[in-house]
Amino acid sequence: MIIVGITGGIGSGKTMVCNIFRQLGVPVYEADVEAKKLVESHSEIQDQIKKEISEDAFNKKGKLDRQKLSSIVFKDETSLKKLNKIVHPYVIRHFAEWKKQNNDVAYVLKEAAILFESGTNQDCDQVITITAPEELRIKRTMQRDKRTKDEVEQIMKRQWSDEEKIKKSDFVIVNDEHEMVIPQLLEIHDKILSLTNNNV
Repeated sequence: MIIVGITGGIGSGKTMVCNIFRQLGVPVYEADVEAKKLVESHSEIQDQIKKEISEDAFNKKGKLDRQKLSSIVFKDETSLKKLNKIVHPYVIRHFAEWKKQNNDVAYVLKEAAILFESGTNQDCDQVITITAPEELRIKRTMQRDKRTKDEVEQIMKRQWSDEEKIKKSDFVIVNDEHEMVIPQLLEIHDKILSLTNNNV
């Protein structure tokens, strides 16, 4: 089985692309979604957040407040790095278990917004980067997440540029509302399948 990382900056269209891959029968592990679930369900993670980041991320009843936690790490890069360091080992273990449950396919996708920034691209055999013009990404994210332009730009500053990602990627999907996404995706799908056949 080949592990294919799939990434792209905020607003690049990762969810849409991953949904098309799913329709082709490719299992997709959404690292960011699973990380949020793990934070909410593991008391050990929450204890570490209290100790190493802030008790302000919890309400008076001691329940984690995701919005408060987001606002803390959004404003402070050190806290964001600490949070990633706390959650990352749990995501690795969870992905390993998930992979075992999907070991009957040619390849799986591991989707992560910060695949390169976190260094987890090193765990992937191939990497796909989805790109889109910055202004379009800002517009999409403002509409989707009801964020201000400034908030989106702050998030983008913490992510690698498309140029940096492309240099380290095996495949690129351009999602600029001009180039057709599906033909690009199908070509990549066929190439990855040929790689898996070569490995047999």
